[in-house]
Amino acid sequence: MKGTDCDDLHQDSWHDDRPKEECGVVGIYLPGGGAARATFFALQALQHRGQESAGMAVGTGTEVVMRKGLGLVNSVFTNLDGLQGEFSIGHTRYSTTGGNTESNAGPMYCITEVGQIAVAHNGNLTNAEELRAELEQAGVDLTSTTDSEAIAFLIARNLELGVEHAVAYAMRHIKGGYAVAVVTPSSVIAFRDPNGIRPMVVGRVGEGYMVASESCAFAPVGGTVTHELLPGEMAIIDKDGLRYAQGVPASRPALCLFETIYFARPDSVMAGTVLFKARYRMGEALAHEHPVEADMVIPVPDSGIPAAMGIPYMEGMIKNRYIHRTFIQPSQQMRAEQVRMKLSPMREIIEGKRLIVVDDSIVRSTTTKSIIGLLKEYGAAEVHVRITAPPIKWPCYYGIDMQSKGQLVAATSSVEEIAKLVNADSLGYLSLEGCVGAVGRPINTFCRACFDGDYPVVPENAPSKEAFEKQGRVGDFSAVGR
Repeated sequence: MKGTDCDDLHQDSWHDDRPKEECGVVGIYLPGGGAARATFFALQALQHRGQESAGMAVGTGTEVVMRKGLGLVNSVFTNLDGLQGEFSIGHTRYSTTGGNTESNAGPMYCITEVGQIAVAHNGNLTNAEELRAELEQAGVDLTSTTDSEAIAFLIARNLELGVEHAVAYAMRHIKGGYAVAVVTPSSVIAFRDPNGIRPMVVGRVGEGYMVASESCAFAPVGGTVTHELLPGEMAIIDKDGLRYAQGVPASRPALCLFETIYFARPDSVMAGTVLFKARYRMGEALAHEHPVEADMVIPVPDSGIPAAMGIPYMEGMIKNRYIHRTFIQPSQQMRAEQVRMKLSPMREIIEGKRLIVVDDSIVRSTTTKSIIGLLKEYGAAEVHVRITAPPIKWPCYYGIDMQSKGQLVAATSSVEEIAKLVNADSLGYLSLEGCVGAVGRPINTFCRACFDGDYPVVPENAPSKEAFEKQGRVGDFSAVGR
């Protein structure tokens, strides 16, 4: 596009057999400066939401300065030299739309004749291809394959309206699940999709304000959450303070249920509850729905721990927390051995025992099968698997790396068939009603499409339920899922 330039960053990573969600987003205003330092610590608290790249954009009052790169927050930001200002946004990424390449890392930076912005985005757009085609027809030179760049350009092209109105314009044209933070030289704006699929909270930090994907990002910087951004709502932060505006009308609230099961940190508050407590209740409901005689309950660390707590409870596997995703393309042997590298069973604890193994989900089944094989190799007499999510049968269009029927073992196999496939002595999934009941909000306030196929926002070229059930792949949505 004439007069507009957008810049970004990324590279392919190792994907294991777990559901993965796209990004963590932070925005901070600190009067007097120091926003970058606070953003750095907040991003560390959101590292679980993306380990492929990290980035930061700072508003200095006169310009927006950027730094980003591949890797974890600590490796990208070895110092904060040159990142001085009162306004800042930050981003941790796992690639869904667009691969893990240098051109896809966030935030996305745009400069126009009327100003500079940077955009950090969590989620996926269901009309990304349509938007990209329209932008390219308008002469925009797109440099990445991520839908975040489309959001950045939609805002940048309309900055003459004022940033608040430019954001509202973009919100009227994008569809799907998104939580976005925008920084200009002298403001931060956060906004959320009309269904509230992707999370975003707002609060105080020092004498300023802060937005983040999760409440756990506030504690490291001494912040306090005061508001959950409503569906379709904007938070506008500048030197005059904080105000809210409705960018687009709200639709049916549909927070991603998987956030409460797995994605968000257990110390975060979401859907009005501390997620550790919700996951503990999921474990109680699971025990009630699928009882089995056994000697002990052990979690798959770390996500299975709250749900597994009970009597008798033991930590039968130790997780190596220094094994991270790598940018090296793995061999098939490396993929097969990933569980052995990450988890170490304790023979003295599990040998000869009948185990109940609690985990959050089964997607493709390869990880579950490897864990069961490892436990039996170390002497477990029986392994009964219990899952705190219902069977995943439908693809996600909003930022989870589950885009095709062929990736989802429960889409084509019964529970009994999956149990046989993974070599479990028994297998039980928590019901959708039990899962939602543990969180404590009405079922119609969640997006649970991956469990029941009820999509709050459906892409125009997505197949019907009937068509999906007859085919092995979901349309042409290679850009969907992370």
